[in-house]
Amino acid sequence: MDNIAWMAWTAPTAIFFVLLAGTLAVMTWLAVAYPEAERVGILRIPTTRGDRLFLSLISAAVIHLAWIGFVGSDPLATLPIGTDGIEISSLWLATVLSLLFAVAIFRNV
Repeated sequence: MDNIAWMAWTAPTAIFFVLLAGTLAVMTWLAVAYPEAERVGILRIPTTRGDRLFLSLISAAVIHLAWIGFVGSDPLATLPIGTDGIEISSLWLATVLSLLFAVAIFRNV
């Protein structure tokens, strides 16, 4: 484990990578079970599911970085759990925005 000690392996980091691996597994299963056909949307270029997933992931990164730059990551509320409580970051709003944008990409691009 010394070779990966440089990374801050926290619970949110682990959840992110597990969800990313799960997303790739589901996309692989979808490609095998339901072969995809290219589709032309509002960009007027043919895109596949993988292309739309890539656009969604890049857009989510840009949305989150812009959110941190313009709004910050101050807590919205603190849940009364434990002695100190659990803070809920405003980044959850950026996550909701990213998910809505991903749905729009998968439907229209």
